Amino acid sequence: MPFLRGRLLRAGLSIGRAVRDGLLPPRCLSCGTVVGRDGVLCAGCWAEVSFLAPPLCVRCGYPFELDFGEPVTCGRCLADPPAFDRARAVFAYDEASRSMLLDFKHGDRTDYAPSLAAWMARAGAELLADADLIAPVPLHRRRLWSRRYNQAALLALELGRRTGRRAVPDLLVRRRDTPSQGRLSPAGRRRNVAGAFALRPGCRAMLAGKRVLLIDDVMTTGATAEACAKLLKRAGAASCDLLAVARVVRAG
Repeated sequence: MPFLRGRLLRAGLSIGRAVRDGLLPPRCLSCGTVVGRDGVLCAGCWAEVSFLAPPLCVRCGYPFELDFGEPVTCGRCLADPPAFDRARAVFAYDEASRSMLLDFKHGDRTDYAPSLAAWMARAGAELLADADLIAPVPLHRRRLWSRRYNQAALLALELGRRTGRRAVPDLLVRRRDTPSQGRLSPAGRRRNVAGAFALRPGCRAMLAGKRVLLIDDVMTTGATAEACAKLLKRAGAASCDLLAVARVVRAG
């Protein structure tokens, strides 16, 4: 009987999925074209998205055009080493990926989180393997109230569920409602986030000696990760890495 009940349950789930897909067929995360299953890109969008893979800067994860045959640090990290230890991202933030990220961030497409987190788990496997704690870059409470969710926190929780690592969605708080970083210069971005973050009261003991993995949706200049990493290390973290869905890759 248990075997029969199991078969009936699986058959019922299959019928339910078929009915759902007939009414609301799975669609490409980027362009909305009907696809074979939930949470994937169509063939055309997959070909357009610039997934980031080695060779990369071992520090910031910036992609190199040439493979040097050994781990290499980019010139920018050599000249001005970042406060975070390593950074990785799934793909480049460009025309092919922008609409997907904006829908997730501003368009209530919280259903994108599992798929994006699955890609992040592959792109950041080494960082996740070393992490003791997973923490999102926080939103200020005003922005959280208006948006209703923190996209980075959704990703952090999903990655914690997938990997068994401890996700702490409120480890950091944003104490200043900083203006958007979008149109600021690199120096302006650093000034904009200086002193903007704080450790949640009561979390210092949890952080001592731990390796923290910061989660964000898009890495542009690294100014936000830099500010968070400095704070976490001053508070006792042994290391701080960053894993993002996308990063800006400079032309040329």
